[in-house]
Amino acid sequence: MATNGGSGPTKTYGTTSAISDAPPKPKDLLLTKELEEHLHARDYFETPEELEQRVVVLARLNALVKEWIVHASMKKMPESLARDQNGKVFTFGSYRLGVHNKGADIDTLCVAPRHVDRSEFFADFADMLRAEPGIKDLTPVEDAFVPVLKFSLNDIEIDLLFARLALQSIPVDLDLLDVNLLRNLDMKSVRSLNGCRVTDRILQLVPSVETFRLALRCIKLWAKCRGIYNNKLGFLGGVSWAMLVARTCQLYPNAAASTIVTKFFLLLSKWEWPRPVLLDNLITQEEAPLDMEIWDPRHNVQDRFHLMPIITPAFPQQNSTFNVTKSTLDVMREEFQRGLEVMQLIEEGAKDWTELWQESSFFTSYKHFIVLTAIAQCKDDMQAWLGLVESKLRKLVQSLERNGLITRAHVNPKSHGPMPEEEHQFALRWFIGLQFQSMEGVSVDLTYDIQSFVNNVHRQAISNKIFRDGMQIDAKYFKRKDLVQFLPSSLLKVKKRSMGKADGRKARTLSVSEVTSSPTELTSPAHQEKKSLAAEGPPEIVDPEQEGTADTPAAAEKKAGPNADAVDSPSAIKRPADKHGEPVKKRPCNDADVAS
Repeated sequence: MATNGGSGPTKTYGTTSAISDAPPKPKDLLLTKELEEHLHARDYFETPEELEQRVVVLARLNALVKEWIVHASMKKMPESLARDQNGKVFTFGSYRLGVHNKGADIDTLCVAPRHVDRSEFFADFADMLRAEPGIKDLTPVEDAFVPVLKFSLNDIEIDLLFARLALQSIPVDLDLLDVNLLRNLDMKSVRSLNGCRVTDRILQLVPSVETFRLALRCIKLWAKCRGIYNNKLGFLGGVSWAMLVARTCQLYPNAAASTIVTKFFLLLSKWEWPRPVLLDNLITQEEAPLDMEIWDPRHNVQDRFHLMPIITPAFPQQNSTFNVTKSTLDVMREEFQRGLEVMQLIEEGAKDWTELWQESSFFTSYKHFIVLTAIAQCKDDMQAWLGLVESKLRKLVQSLERNGLITRAHVNPKSHGPMPEEEHQFALRWFIGLQFQSMEGVSVDLTYDIQSFVNNVHRQAISNKIFRDGMQIDAKYFKRKDLVQFLPSSLLKVKKRSMGKADGRKARTLSVSEVTSSPTELTSPAHQEKKSLAAEGPPEIVDPEQEGTADTPAAAEKKAGPNADAVDSPSAIKRPADKHGEPVKKRPCNDADVAS
C-alpha cells in the first residue's frame, strides 16, 4: 500500500500502488474550476430540464419492457403467474458514467427471464414499439455482433440491447456484476451484458467518481476535436477512453481533475505499448470462473498481435482496442505528446483550455489522399450500406500499411456528405491521408488493395442480405490541391508547417486506377510485393513476476536505459526490404512487452 505523508497507509487502486497520493494545490483547484467553466461555456452539460427528460424517457421504456414481458409470458404460463413476471432496463456507456453531452444517445439493455426469447424481442417488442406514440426511426439490427434495436423516443436516441438470463424471473435488485448470471447464456447475451458490467466496474474502481467524470469529459472532447474518437476506424471508443482516464485516477487518487488530465498525457506519451492497461488484476484462462474465452496472450495467439491493449475490468475480460492499427497508434502517440505540451502551457498560464480542444488539421497534414465514396440509391438503403462500408475501412488501412512504401494510412474519422451540385445525394465520403517513404522515382500502385477492399465489402453485403441495386463504392486518388471539389476551401487552407521526413516531397508516381464497386476476383500483380508484419512472429511474452510496477513513468525510464526518451526504441526484428534492397524504415512497436 502507498502511504500518505506518514499519516498511515492509503488504499491501493488497481494493479499497482499510486505514483502520488498528494492532495491538490490551490493552483490545481483553480485550473479545475476553469476547466469546468470552459466546458459549460461550450454548452457541454445538459440543463436540469434536459436531464429530467432523459429520466422520464427511461421510465417509460422500462414500463414498456415490463408490459411486453407480461404479454410474452402469458403465451407460456397461466395469466396469474405471467402478471408476476418482470423485465428490467439498465443503462451503460456515457449516460451511466455520467459524462454524456447534449444530444447524446442512451445505451440501454433489456434483461428478460429465460422463457422470453431474442426472436420475440426483435419481432413482438419491435412491433409494440412501432405502435407507440413518440417512437421514431425504429431499426432492428438483429444480425450484428451485438444485436440492437435503434430508435428515438421523444426525440432522444436509444440503443437497446437484449439479454435473456437463466432465471425464472428478474428480481428488482438484480446485480449484473454477479458472474454467476453468465452461466448457461448464449454469447450474444454475454456480449450484451458486458457493456453494463464494464461500466459499473469502472465506477467501482476509481477513487473519486466526480473527479473521474470531469477529467473524462475533458478527454472525450479533446479526442473528438483531434479526430481520434472512433472505434470502428481504429481509434478508441468511449469505454476505452474511460478506462485510460480511470487508470490515471488510480495512480493519482487524490489529484484534482486538471492534474488528472496532465498526468493522463504524461503517462500515455511514455507508455510502452503493447504493454496492456489494466484497471484490475488480470484473470488467466486457467483461473476463469466460467469456460469463456478471455484476453490472455499466453494462450490466445491472436491476442499477441494487439498493438494497444486496454483490458476491460469485468469478466470475461476483453481487449477493447483490437481495432487499433499501426497508423492509428502512430497518430495517437503524436496527439498524446501534443496534449502534454499544451497542458504544460496551460499550467504555466500561457494558454487556456481552448488550446487543448483545437480542431486537428487533417487535410493540411498530408499531400496524398484516397477519396472513398459510398453511394446508395435511396435514403432507406443508406444506413445499412454506409455502416457496412465504414466498419470495413480499417481492413483497407491494414492492407495499405502492409505496403512497405507506405509509412502511414490515416482515415479521417469525420466523414463528409456530397456537395450540393453532385449527382449522387445519398452518399458519404471518407478521406485517407497517405505518407510514404522518402524515395525518388518509385512507382506505387494501390489499385489491387482498393479493388480487393471493394470486393470484400460487396461479398459481405450480399452475405448479410443488405445489398440493393445502386449501391456503389467509388475510390480515387487525389492530391490535396484537388480536394476542393469535395470540401469547403476553408478545410484545405495550407499552413506553413513541417510535414516530417515521410511526407512524400520527393518525386514519385502514385497510381490508383479508378475503382468502381463492380466486384471482381483479382489476383495480386506480380510486381507488387507485400510482406505482412504478422509473419515476423508474435512479441515475446514477459513473465508477470518480472513486470513489477512497470506501468509507472519511473519504471519505464529505468527499463529504457540511457535512451529513455526513445520510448519506441528500434526492434530487433528484421524488417522487410524495399525494391532497392534497402531496409524499410518503420515506426516500430515495442515487441517485448505484452504482459500476461
